[in-house]
Amino acid sequence: MKKTPPPGNRPLKTLERVLSKAGVGSRSEARRWVSEGRVRVNGRVAGDPDAWIDLERDRITFDGKPLRKGKRIYLLLNKPAGYLTTYRDPRGRPTVYDLLDRDEYLFPVGRLDLESSGLLILTNDTAFAERLTNPHYKVPKTYRVKSSQVLSDEQLEELRQGILLRDGITRPAIVERIDKSAFAITITEGRNRQVRRMVAALGATVMKLMRIAIGPIVIGDLAVGASRELTAKEVAGLLGCRVA
Repeated sequence: MKKTPPPGNRPLKTLERVLSKAGVGSRSEARRWVSEGRVRVNGRVAGDPDAWIDLERDRITFDGKPLRKGKRIYLLLNKPAGYLTTYRDPRGRPTVYDLLDRDEYLFPVGRLDLESSGLLILTNDTAFAERLTNPHYKVPKTYRVKSSQVLSDEQLEELRQGILLRDGITRPAIVERIDKSAFAITITEGRNRQVRRMVAALGATVMKLMRIAIGPIVIGDLAVGASRELTAKEVAGLLGCRVA
């Protein structure tokens, strides 16, 4: 159950959220660290990861070091197919973190399923991630799709107008044919496996799915499995992009 903050005007967050927002780890990791006695608040060992923290007055240390807000990182990865967008997999399958050589904790902004490839942004900036994933802001994402059969012009038009799925009709999409079996589609939602489900609703199957653009950021010549940091201009462009 979500805890209600105590009354008052002080800026408060739970201890686990303070740790995760500082970029030192995920919220589940933060809870474990608290239980292991590695976190202190005002000199005392913290025992409750859900305790309310006054962001202006409380002093937090992790492994004896003061908790400081880390540098904001915005990483672009060209995810290969066959990699999970999770930190760990109990079945030992490869994850996108196997492709990164970084000490900072970064989390993915949205997801690409196991067999999908292409652009994936990872960051430690929760406000930035919320801006890109909240459907209210309609940040466009473009995919190259190879289908199991040739979709007719009428079927592509259905994608443009919106497809009825079990969780409601999709927003209108931008669709352009590339060749007989491939097309590009731009959507502004983030429903689970949305493009695959839209194609399935037309009686076909997605054989290959690659995200080639997120807002103004395009895949360009970024090699498969490679990553790079976004520039300040690119971050600003992502925060400002929106489809009317």
